Amino acid sequence: MPEASETVFRFADELGPAKVLHVYEPALDLRGIVVVDNAAAGPSIGGVRMAPDVSLAECFRLARAMTLKNAAASLPHGGGKAVVFGDPAMPPDRKERLMRAFAVAIRDVTDYIAGPDMGTNETVMAWLHDEIGRSVGLPAEVGGIPLDEIGATGWGLTAAARIACPVAGLELKGARIAVQGFGAVGKHAARFLAAEGAVLVAASDSHGMVADPDGLDVAALIALKAEGRSVADLTAGRKGAPDDIVDVDCDIWIPAARPDVIREDNAERFRARMILEGANIPATEAAEEALRARGVLVVPDFIANSGGVTCAAVEYAGGTEATAFQVIAEKIAANTRLVLEAAQAEGVSPRRAAVALAEKRVRAAMGYGRWAGAS
Repeated sequence: MPEASETVFRFADELGPAKVLHVYEPALDLRGIVVVDNAAAGPSIGGVRMAPDVSLAECFRLARAMTLKNAAASLPHGGGKAVVFGDPAMPPDRKERLMRAFAVAIRDVTDYIAGPDMGTNETVMAWLHDEIGRSVGLPAEVGGIPLDEIGATGWGLTAAARIACPVAGLELKGARIAVQGFGAVGKHAARFLAAEGAVLVAASDSHGMVADPDGLDVAALIALKAEGRSVADLTAGRKGAPDDIVDVDCDIWIPAARPDVIREDNAERFRARMILEGANIPATEAAEEALRARGVLVVPDFIANSGGVTCAAVEYAGGTEATAFQVIAEKIAANTRLVLEAAQAEGVSPRRAAVALAEKRVRAAMGYGRWAGAS
């Protein structure tokens, strides 16, 4: 507990966190954490991530990213996040028991609304909703908008790419893209970008990589993933280890997997003109600055990948899938343009411009709160 307390205070600042909950049920081997970072604008929305190696620090960072993301998108929600320790590939019946127990444990955290994330999906959200009546990203059969199934985040990345490509000196049509993490976000980003004329030249997952400078068959890769297979099982293309995708020559490199895949120790290896951040916290700030020094445009995560949470907010408000796609495109295009213009005008990185924009909106929301101005 002292270690947990130290972590809380190491990440605490004037914006949050508002609360931290540790969940532990030894009979089920359930361990989880919920961080409600800031709920000034409304109940926080953030995904539930399942992985064996999640941590309190990761949960804090992701929750803050959600605060900034929701504020930047001007959503009536704050930011939060949950992590559950476990293998997401565990037997379905065990996963259901675990996640239903987790839902019961967070029943009273009413300012946190769960959504899907790495290791969880629409089915998991249905279990949570069945237990406590509070989740988003639900299956369509129970009135939800299945944001991972329809590719809401990938659609938002495409909207960001349309605005960012001219800034990076690129044409989206014909741009060569590499997707690291060909899952719920990555596969849809590849699909939507290919529809715009971009060419997928490399894709990776946790089992391997496939690359072809002449282009890969996006539909065939999606079909492989639907069968539970790896992108490396594609007949065509050069195969490699998952990390080999870092060295692929491309125009747009899209991280759509775990945090901190772009770091100071590998930033020099990237051969792209633009990094379009599909994952949450996929790069360290120092790595982003190193890329910027080389003339690589980095579109920050909470600006580019807010399609999923925007879809969730539309669902929570009772909107439709068509409305969600329209709102995602409008908000992400506007915010990408605003951030890139501010970065250029102020001579700062896009991340610094994005953080300034989001924090200004968070503080404005906090100013309307009950304890605003208290000392």
